[in-house]
Parts: sequence; C-alpha cells; structure tokens
Amino acid sequence: MAIIDIKVPDIGDFAEVAIIEVLVKPGDTIKAEQSLITVESDKASMEIPSSHAGVVKELKVKLGDKIAEGSVVLTLEVQGAGAAAPAPAAAPAPAVSEQKQAPAPVQQAQAAINPVASSFAGSADLDCDVLVLGGGPGGYSAAFRAADLGLKVVIVERYATLGGVCLNVGCIPSKALLHVAAVMDEVSHMADLGVDFGAPAVNIDKLRGHKEKVIGKLTGGLAAMAKMRKVTTVRGYGAFVGANHLEVEETTGTGQEKTGTKKVIAFKKAIIAAGSQAVRLPFMPNDPRVVDSTGALALKEVPKRMLILGGGIIGLEMGTVYSTLGARLDVVEMMDGLMQGADRDLVKIWQKMNAKRFDNIMLKTKTVGAEATPEGIKVTFAPAEEGGTAPEPQVYDLVLQAVGRTPNGKKIAAEKAGVAVTDRGFINVDIQMRTNVPHIFAIGDIVGQPMLAHKAVHEAHVAAEVIAGELQGNKELAAAAFNARVIPSVAYTDPEVAWVGLTEDQAKAQGIKVKKGLFPWTASGRAIANGRDEGVTKLLFDDSPEAHGHGKILGGGMVGTHAGDMIGEIALAIEMGADAVDIGKTIHPHPTLGESIGMAAEIAHGSCTDVPPQKK
Repeated sequence: MAIIDIKVPDIGDFAEVAIIEVLVKPGDTIKAEQSLITVESDKASMEIPSSHAGVVKELKVKLGDKIAEGSVVLTLEVQGAGAAAPAPAAAPAPAVSEQKQAPAPVQQAQAAINPVASSFAGSADLDCDVLVLGGGPGGYSAAFRAADLGLKVVIVERYATLGGVCLNVGCIPSKALLHVAAVMDEVSHMADLGVDFGAPAVNIDKLRGHKEKVIGKLTGGLAAMAKMRKVTTVRGYGAFVGANHLEVEETTGTGQEKTGTKKVIAFKKAIIAAGSQAVRLPFMPNDPRVVDSTGALALKEVPKRMLILGGGIIGLEMGTVYSTLGARLDVVEMMDGLMQGADRDLVKIWQKMNAKRFDNIMLKTKTVGAEATPEGIKVTFAPAEEGGTAPEPQVYDLVLQAVGRTPNGKKIAAEKAGVAVTDRGFINVDIQMRTNVPHIFAIGDIVGQPMLAHKAVHEAHVAAEVIAGELQGNKELAAAAFNARVIPSVAYTDPEVAWVGLTEDQAKAQGIKVKKGLFPWTASGRAIANGRDEGVTKLLFDDSPEAHGHGKILGGGMVGTHAGDMIGEIALAIEMGADAVDIGKTIHPHPTLGESIGMAAEIAHGSCTDVPPQKK
C-alpha cells in the first residue's frame, strides 16, 4: 500500500473556487475519476475527480473552503507500494502569455474515457460538409462563418428560433429589462436635480411585450441571415448515431413539442454547440413560485418578497430588475461575498449603492430545504461553515435559483460518435476546439469556463475556419487557433461591474507584483455631471523584477455606469501588450467616462494632473 495526495488540477483562469459539496468521507473506497468535491465559481459549478482508485484516509478540505490549483483535497491509500503519485500541479500560467489554450478549467479538471463510435448503416435524409448542433451564439456563428467560407452547412436547433439561451431567455431579454430598470432608477434621482417625473406607473404586460419585441427583432434577423447564407436549419433534438451521422427528433410549436418524425443527417465534420442549462437544486419544490433565470425573465408578476439563491452575476442582474419594479430582495450565498471573480473593492462600491434593494444578504449560508405553502415558499437555511450561524426559515413569494449552469454533453449521445464526455457533461477540446475525434469539434459552454456568449463566438470562428481549411486545403485557415489572452466579464447591474485579465486578488494569491493605477470617478467631470461619480477605474501593470521595466498591463476592472461598454479597451490593451505610457498617451475624448482608463494609466505612471499630487 502507498499513501498519496490527491490535488486540485489546473482550473484555468480561476485563482480560487469555493467548495459547495464534499462527496466522499474517510474510509470510502473510490474509483479513478470518481468525483470528490463540487466547487463553484460565479458562473457554474464543477466536480473535481480523483486521479487514482483507493481508500480515503483523510480529508484535507471542508465545505466552504476556498481551494486553488495544487491544493490537497485528501490523502488516498492506493494498491501497490510503487503506486504512482499524481503528477504535480502545473505552475500557474502567467497572467499574460503569448500562446495558450482556451481558458476552460473543466477541460483539465476532469478526464474522460474515449468511447468507441457506433456504426450507422441506415440512410441519410440530408448531407452536409458541416453539421452544427445547437443554434446559440456559438452555434449560429460557427454555421455562418463556415457558410461564408464556402461550405454546405446544416444547423440543428430544438427551439423555434435561432439564438439559443442568450438571445431567447438570457443575455438579450435580461438586458432589455435591465435598461428599463436603469431608466426608472435614474428618473427617480432626477427630483434632486429639480426635475420631478413623479412615481412610475408600470404596465407589466407592455414591459413583457417590449422584451419579446427585442427578442423577435434579433432572432428574426438571424433567420434572415441563415437564409441569405443558404444555411439549412433543422428543428429538433439532435443525438449522434455514429461518427458521421446525427439523428434529429423534430420539434414544433413555440416550445419543444416533439412531432414524432425523425431525420438523419450525414456530415463530414461536426461542431457541437449544445450549450448548458440552469442547475436546479433537488430539494426545491416543483412550484411556479420557484424559477430559474428563464422563469424569472417570463416576468409573470412582481413579487413582494424575493429570494435569490446564489450571489453571482445572473441572480444579481435579475434581482436588480425585480427590485426596481417593487420587490424586496434577500440573497443567500455560500461564499464570503457576492459577485465572486471581481475584486472586492469594486464589489464593495456596488454593494454600497445597492444596499437599499436588500433586506438580507446571507453570506457563508446555504439553502438546505424548501416547502411550498399557501403563503409562499418556506426556505430553510444552514451555515456553510462549522460554527457559523444561519437565519430562521423565511417565506418568499418568488425564489430564483441562480446557482450555476451545467453543460448538456450527456444529452446528445456523444459516445456514439466516439466523443469523450466528462462525468459532469463537459467535452474536452484542444486549442483548435477539436475533440478526441479529429473531425468533430466543440465550442461554448459545453467545453468549460467561462460560460460566456462572447467566448463561444470566438471559439466558433476558430472551429469553422479549421474545418474549412482542412476541407479546402487552405493551410492558413487550417492553422486557426483560440489564443485569446483574456476574456472580459461584466455584471450588467446598476452600477455595472466589469473586469478582465488578472485581478488584484489573483495577483496577491499568485505572488505577482503589480503597480496599480486607481482613478476615482469623483475626479471625472463627466461622472460628476451625470450625478454618478461613485465609480472607479483600476488598471494593474507588471511590476515584477523580471519585467525589466516593460510594465505591461496585466488586468483591469471598473465599477460604474457603462463599465461593460468600456472594458473592451482594457482587453485590447492586454492583447496588444500595452504599458501605462501607451494607454496614458492615447488621447481619450473629454469629458467622457472612457477617459478614466487613460487617467488610471497616468496615475500608475505618475503623470496624472486630474488628481492630487502623489506622495513621493
């Protein structure tokens, strides 16, 4: 027998994640690849598996702990004195690297056994160069790019319209409602400036109609562009029946009603873009007063009292909408702060501005039970850490489950195509978005974190270009790869919080020395004129001895109105390897909120004249 440590593998761009579930205990006999713990980031949860089979001797972590790559989860007794210990965790990737694989922590966090593809001997109803499974932002972008490159494309989507979760029940409708909420909040402040519009009268049916009109305009545009590109859309549930064939159970109506008709599509290459779905807690009752983000966006009515399960971006965005419309909010979060992933100083500003929305912010607290009663949903809480406290059970008119999303990899019979899927439903890919089956690619939520539409679109273009290059003998296209250094994140709350690249918290955790440029919006003429000077812009530059004075930008974040519209400039600066002088000497128009980026760079450089002189 030998005793080995089981460590956390590479989890990509996340410095730390929180343990929300411990799945084993000392004395348990476990198999290789068996899940040990469940961890959660701001966007999704994932399970960490064991690299070996054996008997658990000692747990080194507990519920609520924050862990990082290389953290010891447990000690394991394995067979054979010469049993190989797991490979040591790789050193954290540098904050900015010239080439790296797509930051998808789940890809490395779980292994998958390669299945043997099934043989299909039937006939096909359609054939194509490229089959795209899923019509979300990644899927339709892949299909359109492949078509633009001259390929015959079929896209399979179960819903009536293209656009996936993002356009139909996610990013776009939520932003339509958030815009209305922002205007309502802004108008309420105008009375202090001498312009009083009075209390708003909300017509919930018209507001819902506005949201649907926005969705219809965008999804209608996608349908038109698919037709222009001669992309064939087949509506239904897709499941592989072989390495080069997909069977589709056709659907109809406004939902996903099956017609009973099946169609088989033969393909040369395939791109899996099947996305993810909201996690539903098993103990929550099946009741219309318990909703996920899709149900919340239906906006059936405005509750008096609403509970948000999970303090991440999705829940807080929807909470902003319902609060402005009149709901009082509670939020419960297992970790020690809301909006994990962003620096605490940025979140602190957001939380101060939004304190009026919440009756209770229950941190380091978990939800352990819920019961549907005539009065509402009665929810029971417990401390997330030993020795902690939790509030008494509470009753709510509406409960929003916003505890992450889980990928749909287990729902497409990928194993019949020979495609390996992890225990959690993710599909591992390489830097060209290729799965273990050379002619099948995967993109978007299904390949791992971060689960963001803008990441999926860029992955989609890579997959389509590689495929076109291989089919057409174009070496330049065939060499395409996903080499994004950074991927920005935005919380479209009020104020917005946006960040990209290395955060200050990550820099401290990784021992990276940085020079910070922090520009307060109290010194921004435009922010003051707008009556919204609560914000800040922060830039982080490499200040390590090995930087040899280059001082390239490593990351940045901001909190304030329109932060999401401006974070792209910081992302571009990181991609281009800019330093404080490059950014500070780039002339930004005045007076704008965007010039705060240039001024933050000047502060880091020591040349800003819009703030008091810095102490020498």
